Amino acid sequence: MRGKHREIQEKIFDFFNSSPDLQTPTEISMKEHRELCLRQLLGLVREGKIKPFRYVVEDPAKYFAISEAVGSIDISLGIKFGVQYSLWGGSVLNLGTKKHRDKYFDGIDNLDYLGCFAMTELHHGSNVQGLQTVATFDPITDEFIIDTPNDGAIKWWIGNAAVHGKFATVFARLVLPTHDSKGVSDMGVHAFIVPIRDLKTHQPLPGIEINDCGHKIGLNGVDNGALRFRSVRIPRDNLLNRFGDVTRDGKYTSSLPTINKRFAATLGELVGGRVGLAHSSVGILKIAVTIAVRYSLLRQQFGPPKQPEVSILDYQSQQHKLMPMLASTYAFHFATQYLVEKYSEMKKTHDEQLVGDVHALSAGLKSYVTSFTAKSLSTCREACGGHGYAAVNRFGTLRNDHDIFQTFEGDNTVLLQQV
Repeated sequence: MRGKHREIQEKIFDFFNSSPDLQTPTEISMKEHRELCLRQLLGLVREGKIKPFRYVVEDPAKYFAISEAVGSIDISLGIKFGVQYSLWGGSVLNLGTKKHRDKYFDGIDNLDYLGCFAMTELHHGSNVQGLQTVATFDPITDEFIIDTPNDGAIKWWIGNAAVHGKFATVFARLVLPTHDSKGVSDMGVHAFIVPIRDLKTHQPLPGIEINDCGHKIGLNGVDNGALRFRSVRIPRDNLLNRFGDVTRDGKYTSSLPTINKRFAATLGELVGGRVGLAHSSVGILKIAVTIAVRYSLLRQQFGPPKQPEVSILDYQSQQHKLMPMLASTYAFHFATQYLVEKYSEMKKTHDEQLVGDVHALSAGLKSYVTSFTAKSLSTCREACGGHGYAAVNRFGTLRNDHDIFQTFEGDNTVLLQQV
């Protein structure tokens, strides 16, 4: 089932198996887990020589295979990996232009430029068009001024922000000064590269207020934080300008005629995160089903008098729990492989029909697969009885870490309405 990318997945497994200091222990504090997660990521890239960033666009299937293997080591590591390369890195590649790729590619690739994806706000998650953070153009200094206008506009749940991030792709309303009675013109939500910490001292930069979102139900190896901007100035070139740009004299230009079309194009380029989550969720389902089926084969309970006890997998009740789930895991594996193939084709051709197909398919599969996996993790734990409750057997960590998959990259209830 690993397909043509088995070799690079085995390379990742071998690296972590040979690095006991990089394996996540059962008992670990949030602070220690965050630092371990960073060391795992740095070790993978710098010692293990796994350089995934170029595959985000060039070979998405290979990138998602790497991501699945990384997530099987520790889901927190898988998410931190995804924040760095799919979200922060992917936004630079997909929403920026050549000048951005030339400036940031190497730093993102080698982890010198650890970054964040600052879209979600305290008062707006699914409703991205309702974001309130503002980027106002100042034609005198040729800069954008990033502001958080109220508490509800604080960027919230931002991965890599609390401790490690140096940059953020910030989604904000682009506001231009005008010479009419309104005074300003709102051009809709755009993405901007905003440095948040000093590259040498790692201290927050002037006007950047960073807070820690604290301990979570799961994924405590990921340092989620809150970002507030107080008149933070960035160069005009920091606008990720693939779908819309501002000239030196403050005129807005775009190949797309309306705010809605530009917004749709922007979000369309970020669908890879949703594809990746569906793929990763299947990877977690594979782990859980494998543990439960192997245990059920070896565990023996009851049987005929004076005869060896029977493997619990021979009982119909256990088969009814696990065999449909095993079959579904195969089905979801091939379904997400098909989704990845379509997504890869879309990235190469930019065919409008494919864009629509991938949007609908990724929304449906992400919501259905993550919901199924969430329920299946509890069923697998129950199928392993009391031993399934031991932390070392992973079900608790898998269940808690995976739970948020039903919410981020699109709330499942909202996504199903788009199918």
